[in-house]
Amino acid sequence: MSILVKNITKKYGAQKALDGVSFSLPKGEIVGFLGPNGAGKSTLLKILSAYDTAFEGEAFIQDISVKENPLEAKKNIGYLPEHNPLYVEMYVREYLSFHAGIHKIGKQRIAEIIEELALTSHAHKKIKELSKGYKQRVGLAVALLHDPPVLLLDEPTTGLDPNQLQEIRKLIKRIGQDKTLLFSTHTLQEVQAVCDRILVIHQGKLKADLPIEALSLYQDQVIIVEFDQAVEAHFFEELPYLNSTQKIDETNWKLFFDKEKDMRSAIFDLAQANQVKILALKQETQPLEDLFTSLTKD
Repeated sequence: MSILVKNITKKYGAQKALDGVSFSLPKGEIVGFLGPNGAGKSTLLKILSAYDTAFEGEAFIQDISVKENPLEAKKNIGYLPEHNPLYVEMYVREYLSFHAGIHKIGKQRIAEIIEELALTSHAHKKIKELSKGYKQRVGLAVALLHDPPVLLLDEPTTGLDPNQLQEIRKLIKRIGQDKTLLFSTHTLQEVQAVCDRILVIHQGKLKADLPIEALSLYQDQVIIVEFDQAVEAHFFEELPYLNSTQKIDETNWKLFFDKEKDMRSAIFDLAQANQVKILALKQETQPLEDLFTSLTKD
């Protein structure tokens, strides 16, 4: 396994930032580490990158113990922290050369990474002159410079405008084709756009470990119906697979069903049996924000 986490617990005083977290990631997966702010995402990424060693449990990168051999583990990791630590007075090429010297990497690799991350037209600029999107590219370039098999990215798209967001998503997709990539986010749309799998964490505990296709299984079937007369909630009691109802007004209702089958015909039959006419009926997708809430509720 490229990443193996066994029962990781991390405390700050009496507060548990992580509580018995375990998972494993094979090579070639792009995995979204999803959770609200303060859930423990950054803490775990710091542990995996060997920046934080005071923890219980075990963590391995490429079968190397992060706790027992942190320097060897780091050689296999590219890490982009949430607050991208750039020397903004340096030029882009100069900054990459500085990091290449640390890793004992030649000029050819610097040229390759500049081209790979589309930084050629900005390589002569000072980092402080770059947009937020290009600053993130520079951070990714540093993380990729030594060609590590594992990438850890902490909130890599925070603060980007829509165009920059699309560009970084494409980069992540391309980079993750032959590496193991774990990136944290609190946005479901983010993981849906780029990930093969998601890990959901809340209050330090792992709440879900799902392939991306399984997201749809957590979403209710939502049907909005308008009747020609007022009805009350008990009107819907006989409908199968009904999870909940939401009254919009006297004649308009939003109905939430399990995703067993299309329930529109059952609603038509119910209305006909009770001599109520349906004026409008439409099916919609449950908002991803609602799904996020259901996965991270106490």
